[in-house]
Amino acid sequence: MLVLLLQLNADLPQEFPGHDRRLYILSCRRKACRRKEGSIRVLRGVRISPDAAAKEALKSEETKAEPKPVVHGQGKVVSNTMFGDSLFGAKPAAGALGGNPFASPSSSGAANPFSTPSPAANPFSTSSSLAAKPPQTPSPTAAADLPQTFAAALTLNAAPPATSPPPPAAPWPPASDLPAPYPLLYLSDADYEILDKEAPLPPQKHQIMDLDEEPAGAAGVREDKDVYESSIDNTFQKFADRLSQNPEQVVRYEFRGQPLLYTKHDAVGQALGGGAGGAKVQTAARMPRCASCGAQRVFEVQMTPHAIAELESEEAGLEGMEWGTIIVGVCERDCQARGVGVGEVGYLEEWAGVQWEEVAERMRS
Repeated sequence: MLVLLLQLNADLPQEFPGHDRRLYILSCRRKACRRKEGSIRVLRGVRISPDAAAKEALKSEETKAEPKPVVHGQGKVVSNTMFGDSLFGAKPAAGALGGNPFASPSSSGAANPFSTPSPAANPFSTSSSLAAKPPQTPSPTAAADLPQTFAAALTLNAAPPATSPPPPAAPWPPASDLPAPYPLLYLSDADYEILDKEAPLPPQKHQIMDLDEEPAGAAGVREDKDVYESSIDNTFQKFADRLSQNPEQVVRYEFRGQPLLYTKHDAVGQALGGGAGGAKVQTAARMPRCASCGAQRVFEVQMTPHAIAELESEEAGLEGMEWGTIIVGVCERDCQARGVGVGEVGYLEEWAGVQWEEVAERMRS
């Protein structure tokens, strides 16, 4: 069972007027669940007012009714000459533009290569024995003689199959079966992040040396420097430096913003941190799309390690939660769950990018 880590009032009246939004981050408290896929989940609760739903429906209809641009040259009549008359040598009607393109001048004496000696040979003329017949009504036993699969495909006007009602919701388990919840805490302050100005780098001392000569001990110093730089995760160092300036923060919020990554070595860091060569990539393009409407997901909120200390401050003898940060990506359209009526509350599962704590493992190695 999952317990609640964070319940956030995420109303965005400028982005989604008339939407009541809540975000829920839940986690499994069992030690066997830690570091496993699905042990931390995110739910988005949304209720859309009738006025907001009507405006969104009207906007959707206007988008569908917009005329599509016509490609130059499409939809124009080239000529009113009947192609059947042109092919089989009939004279064009009075007032037609141009004559038969396949007819030869009478003065030349050449015959029309597409004409026939007998007028009755034109298969499209009414006097021909090959003229089209009126549609025939099939016999009642025709469908019975067809294969069963094809006959079933002809039942286009059949009534749609009756849909069964959704199964009833499972009853809420008794309180004795629920895991112990974390203490109830409130976020009283929500301020903008205040950062100190970066200190200027100290002046570098330059030393002129002969490239052909290598000073004593230089090889060992270079080797130690390579090992030191390879063991440092610059992404984690940036994470730690940023949080050290606001050590009491437990959540970081910015709708459509950029998350502060804990590391770049795991799957979440590689997906959100950029492509090959450190190229910066838009975060929304790296998150999985919304499973309900197919829209892209965007960053909204993340939890920081100080939340662990606050939630487990009254508990002793526990190893504690082992995540470094929890990154939440939500549907950029704030869509509603299917089957939920206007004015009702619906719940959808959103994306949780969990970066597990790994500093201890790196130090042990």
